Amino acid sequence: MNLVGAVGLIVFVWLSRNPTPAHSASAPTITTALSRTPLPSYAPQGEGAILPTIKPTVEAQKPFQSPTSTPTQDPNGPMVIGYSVAGRPLGVYRFGNGPTGRLIIAGIHGGNEWNTIALAKELIDYVEGHPEIIPKGITLYILPDLNPDGEARIHGLDGRVNNNGVDLNRNWPYRWEKDFARSNCWNYRETTAGPFAASEPETVALLNFVQAHPEIDALISYHAAALGVFAGGVPAYKPSVLLAEGIAKVSTYQYPPKDIGCKYTGDLTDWAASVQRVAAVDIELHNFKDTDFDENLKILKVFLNYKKK
Repeated sequence: MNLVGAVGLIVFVWLSRNPTPAHSASAPTITTALSRTPLPSYAPQGEGAILPTIKPTVEAQKPFQSPTSTPTQDPNGPMVIGYSVAGRPLGVYRFGNGPTGRLIIAGIHGGNEWNTIALAKELIDYVEGHPEIIPKGITLYILPDLNPDGEARIHGLDGRVNNNGVDLNRNWPYRWEKDFARSNCWNYRETTAGPFAASEPETVALLNFVQAHPEIDALISYHAAALGVFAGGVPAYKPSVLLAEGIAKVSTYQYPPKDIGCKYTGDLTDWAASVQRVAAVDIELHNFKDTDFDENLKILKVFLNYKKK
């Protein structure tokens, strides 16, 4: 064997006994980005999926200033009353032209309660096709998606909060608590009530809209799931109770609702009833996927014909 052959044999034997590690200290690390395709509209997603956790923003913020000082109206679409954290428009549809206003709100918990948004859109389609359902003297407003950033993120638990990690139904300036109790309440993900009451642009937009429309004397906020009908107001507000009782009579939604021991703070309907003196109710759909449309069409008729006392 010549010298070259001998050297080659020695190198081969050494490599066979000392294989190169798959990932040496100097070897480059290969990472792959998680690509996500847009979700099909209103397609429910499994709650066991691996999702990025939205970390709340807890540092102090300045009160949100809307890009527009007054609502804007698209002649072919809804009135834009403000914008989400990510800049998505918050649109309100208007039907009728009476002196008394009624307001329906859906999607305050975004993609976690995406079926409320689907229901609101079904109601919008129905009213557009059946304008006669609006009684003379009534104007109906429908805001189908108060938390479009959460709805765009995912249809599941991680779609509940806005893009600041805030639960918008804990952010209203009535009985607001920064460190609200989690016992017996929704606590599947990390959330906050915001750094201060009405800290979020979505809250501010709807709050300003309600205050700018004193003709609104009753509202429904849709949620999921399965606890029944909640009458807004602490202490109890009689017009809210009467509206809740009327809704329960034409539906299978339970009133009084199931008491799970949760202390609700910074709640939209409590603010509306106790501060604005608006008859306000939360209605929880039966589950997280169905819209219960037929049942809620009956409720819509009761709502539109409700007489505040």
